[in-house]
Amino acid sequence: MGILDGNPKNEPMHYGEVTAVWSFIGANNGLVSGYEAFINHAEDADLINLLEEAVKMMKAENKEFGKLLKANGVTPPPALPERPKANPEEIPAGARFMDPEISAAVSINVGQGLVSCSMAMGQCIREDIAVMFAKCHMEKTAFGAKLLELNKSKGWIIPPPLHLT
Repeated sequence: MGILDGNPKNEPMHYGEVTAVWSFIGANNGLVSGYEAFINHAEDADLINLLEEAVKMMKAENKEFGKLLKANGVTPPPALPERPKANPEEIPAGARFMDPEISAAVSINVGQGLVSCSMAMGQCIREDIAVMFAKCHMEKTAFGAKLLELNKSKGWIIPPPLHLT
């Protein structure tokens, strides 16, 4: 029996898988911290709900991927300290992120997350790790659809010039 036979959980991770998982957790850690700050700045209740959903989703992803790294002898990147709650009205208007800005930044992050999950899936040899990234990809796709709907309903999306034939 070779090292790539049988149960994938018994197979070693290759360097690309380790790097993809470690980087994914690190990126999520940064986004969680940023989204907690965005929650402090946001005023729209629907946007705040989506930001809280994203934070919860990324923390759950980090927990699962962290277990994988630890089981393979790799220390995950450290999480950043949780941000304290703040009142957006106490943040000066010129210093506060506005709801459309927050939503646009999160939309960009969702697109980047989809690309990162796709790339990781493509380099995986271990099926279980590829499936973990596929699950994250599906969750980000569903979240992105909710975010797109919010952007359209609030008038926050600016479409490029439309091509009408």
